Amino acid sequence: MAKEHRMIEPFEDHLVSGGKVSYGLSSYGYDIRVSDEFKIFTNVHTAVVDPKNFDPKSFVDFKGEVCIVPPNSFALARSVEYFRIPRKVLAICLGKSTFARCGIIVNVTPLEPEWMGHLTIEISNTTPLPAKIYAQEGIAQLLFLESDEVCAVSYADRKGKYQDQKGVVLPRVIPA
Repeated sequence: MAKEHRMIEPFEDHLVSGGKVSYGLSSYGYDIRVSDEFKIFTNVHTAVVDPKNFDPKSFVDFKGEVCIVPPNSFALARSVEYFRIPRKVLAICLGKSTFARCGIIVNVTPLEPEWMGHLTIEISNTTPLPAKIYAQEGIAQLLFLESDEVCAVSYADRKGKYQDQKGVVLPRVIPA
């Protein structure tokens, strides 16, 4: 199904490991990679975190092979893979246990039917120490659930605000 619908590009048809945090096709899911584009949270401007009016100055842009997430902080990143979720499929993004065992948490996120784009990934460092995230390596796993029938209203139908996102996308709220 993944190849037929071009669901995941680029697509690795086996699990790639060997000195890396694994990525690629797994038993019942797909382990995605994190790109080398990051937005690291900083509070140098003593801003208030407001999802309705998020201040982009709360992030420092970083591009590189290894991102250091500060203690008790977080970073946003994007997946290497571009996704096209079919209308009969829901995907759920979960953090990999390799990171969870280090106190690094990836937010649980759904990829709704007919959503497409690069996935923006939230990486929280819950430890009092700096944490390393390696670009081009595994960061999370997607689990795919296929329905017997198509959904009544897809993400594309309702013109979801994160449709076809590219790069690392900050929080958005559609004005009333």
